[in-house]
Amino acid sequence: MSFSSSYLEADVLVIGGGLAGAWAAVGAAREGARVILADKGYFGTSGVTAAAGPSHWWVPPAQREEAIDKRAEAGEGLADPRWMARIIDKTWNTLPTLGDYYSFPQNDKGVTIYRSLRGPEYLRAMRKLAEDLGVQILDQSPALELLLHADDSVAGARGVHRQRNESWAVRAGAVVLATGGCAFLSPLLGANNNTGDGYLMAAEAGAELSGMELSAYYTVSPAYSSMTRSMSYAFARYFDASGRELSVPMGPPATAVLARAMLAGPVFCSLDRMPEHVRQQLPQISPNFLLPFVRKGIDPFTQRFEVKLRGEGTVRGVGGLRIADEDCQTTVSGLYAAGDAATRELIAGAISGGGNQNSAWGLSSGLWSGRAAARRARGLGIRADRSVEAIGGAGLRPAHAEDRIDTDEVIRRVQGEMLPYDKNIFRSAPVLLNSLQVLDQLWQAVRDGGRNAATNAVRQREIAALVATGRWCYSAALARQETRGMHRRTDAPQRDERFAHRILTGGLDKVWTRADAQTPQQSHEEIAA
Repeated sequence: MSFSSSYLEADVLVIGGGLAGAWAAVGAAREGARVILADKGYFGTSGVTAAAGPSHWWVPPAQREEAIDKRAEAGEGLADPRWMARIIDKTWNTLPTLGDYYSFPQNDKGVTIYRSLRGPEYLRAMRKLAEDLGVQILDQSPALELLLHADDSVAGARGVHRQRNESWAVRAGAVVLATGGCAFLSPLLGANNNTGDGYLMAAEAGAELSGMELSAYYTVSPAYSSMTRSMSYAFARYFDASGRELSVPMGPPATAVLARAMLAGPVFCSLDRMPEHVRQQLPQISPNFLLPFVRKGIDPFTQRFEVKLRGEGTVRGVGGLRIADEDCQTTVSGLYAAGDAATRELIAGAISGGGNQNSAWGLSSGLWSGRAAARRARGLGIRADRSVEAIGGAGLRPAHAEDRIDTDEVIRRVQGEMLPYDKNIFRSAPVLLNSLQVLDQLWQAVRDGGRNAATNAVRQREIAALVATGRWCYSAALARQETRGMHRRTDAPQRDERFAHRILTGGLDKVWTRADAQTPQQSHEEIAA
């Protein structure tokens, strides 16, 4: 295979430069591997962690059994206590090693606080650590497609350098996908580049996904802002347009209550219950939270402001690429997944991992996948003389190049199926089938149409990934004929122990689903029948 632009070789290629990608690169480099990290944006500033104040699942040894038991029960039968114990231990032993790069604060007793970090400084520290370990960084270099050997093992990837307007190709002994989840371009802070790219690339190689039905997580934010930092809303009171206070429970049940109220009319919020000492600490805990209010001239502690629910898809949902072993390898040989690109059912079950579990998962899965990828590459080496194939389809190699796709219209239609509360929060078989019909038609359009040009290939692939991800989410949601965790079926409102298993999905032109116990593959039409 020949390339007209930059051609590189590495032991390990990491695709994605968020929290998980950073730790994957560090893990691989510490194993002595030659590592290349390709980020869609600028490594250290892109992704949801860089815009957040991430806490980690930081549990002292004496408290771990209780913490695991509590989370396992909350996960409604889909979480694995053994994996929880693994990430708690890995996080506990790893975060202190960042001390030379990140200034951890101390409490008034002089004890170092490792649990919570400031996102921008955290990612800046990770970039410096990666650089010091010799990681080669490709900024503004989104990957477009994977490269495969003839035996279907991963051989690297191909992408574009945005700023140089040229393509790149990396041959590698192993690849780690740390491309984040998919929030369907909703107004979610830091998630505009989380469009499911890694899911699509992996599925084209034959990878399976798991837990994609667990993608109905929504976060409160001001109606006029994308500021989806949720900690402060633990102190919120909510009101309808007439000023009547709404009875909103704490925790995950609040989503359905707020969604029903918002379907009936505007909902307003007040943070007047926030204690004074928390208000004083808020600029340090979440420094960007108050900025939208300052710009609007609103005091959220004394004035009410309208709020919306912002869909987070699989970012703070749970679904992602299926993990096939303890090293976070996918079902494709040589392809690993970390962070939100991978399923988090193993540690979160049917509910969101929130901030602390997800951050601990990003750290741990990044290290495990990076180190395993390095070991694999060291064992196999890179055979530059072996032929490889670039396997990207939809958005890159259209069947009918003369057909043009209105990308804005495709985005609007995907969002029209994946973000509305009455389609995604409150699900039913008829509504899911209607949405899948729309998404199937869109998939055919993006698969067959468009044009292969470097200037728009990135956007075309994002569009294809959005559509594909929506189809996997709703096909899995149709297969789970019960209500469990964040997956709510109005036509099956109770938990049904016949579905006390994870649901796998995959496929491109024909999406399939099956139970993880290797039940026969089914299409969504067959399930409905």
